[in-house]
Amino acid sequence: MIWSIFKGNQMPTYVELMAQIEALQKQAEEVRQAEISGVIAEIRQKIQDYDLTAVDLGFAIPAPVKTESVGRGDKRAAVKPKYRDPASGKTWTGRGVMPKWMKAAVETGRSRDEFLIQST
Repeated sequence: MIWSIFKGNQMPTYVELMAQIEALQKQAEEVRQAEISGVIAEIRQKIQDYDLTAVDLGFAIPAPVKTESVGRGDKRAAVKPKYRDPASGKTWTGRGVMPKWMKAAVETGRSRDEFLIQST
């Protein structure tokens, strides 16, 4: 048994066992630290030998594949414009940041409703 490695056949005390555990943990950490540099060097060499990337190793998300579709590339339907500037013909869906032409008009006292696109 484990206590047979101690001097004689006398069972070690709790304090002695805790001291040995602490010493073994310290020794294990020292060995671990000594081995880490070798492991890192080996991993770096394999990455170089096989031309691996962070994506290959699962550390990064692969870039999305470009498709022929126009737009954002997701499955959302395009939003129809809700407002039109009669002077320039520019449109706005009513979502997101208000365009400068609409903001300028509203600041002069005009109503958004004046720019609504009439549905046919």
